[in-house]
Amino acid sequence: MIAFIGAGDISVETAKDLINNGHSVVMIEIDKARIEYLLEEMDCSFLHGDGTRPDILRELNPSNTEVLFCLTNNDQDNILASLVADSLGFKHIVTSIADAEFESVCRELGIKNTIIPVRTISRYLQDIVNGSENVEISPVLKDDARFFTFIMGNDSLEAQDLNLPNESKVICYYREGQFYMATESTLLQQDDEVVILTHSKNIAKLRSMFVKKVATSL
Repeated sequence: MIAFIGAGDISVETAKDLINNGHSVVMIEIDKARIEYLLEEMDCSFLHGDGTRPDILRELNPSNTEVLFCLTNNDQDNILASLVADSLGFKHIVTSIADAEFESVCRELGIKNTIIPVRTISRYLQDIVNGSENVEISPVLKDDARFFTFIMGNDSLEAQDLNLPNESKVICYYREGQFYMATESTLLQQDDEVVILTHSKNIAKLRSMFVKKVATSL
């Protein structure tokens, strides 16, 4: 099951695609009128309530929720919901923040899987000017190709020792915000964000391997 906190446009469009691909989706929304409107066009479940509250999040059953997206229009609510969800045992939490000033706060709070939509769009537009497209949102990932990223834990390992499934390869990593290409002998260290190119069939296995370290997959 995939869950969303906040039924804004990004949540709705993402949820529709997931539903069309056979995923079960639940959306938490505090605005009852918004739920009533969406019920007519979406084949998914809705929870009316405040997604930052533990009692509401428990209704999702954390152990059965594959990904929880915190996508309200309020950064503080998204951060709080992420912290509460983490305390309840949700396996994979994605936190959206509009204000980049909160990025360091999220890092200090241990919220590593954050997305900043404005920054992503900005990078994409810059890449267009420079004659290339940002792979995060370009059609370069065709067919069953996927990116999967995770944050290294306390252990340090060479890329070749990660025991990745077939059709998976570490291609780069980020250390203290800096981008580096990776080889099989690259020593990955604590807090490195590792980027893997893989087949879509491997996503579930990779999540199980790095369940406490997962950042995101595209």
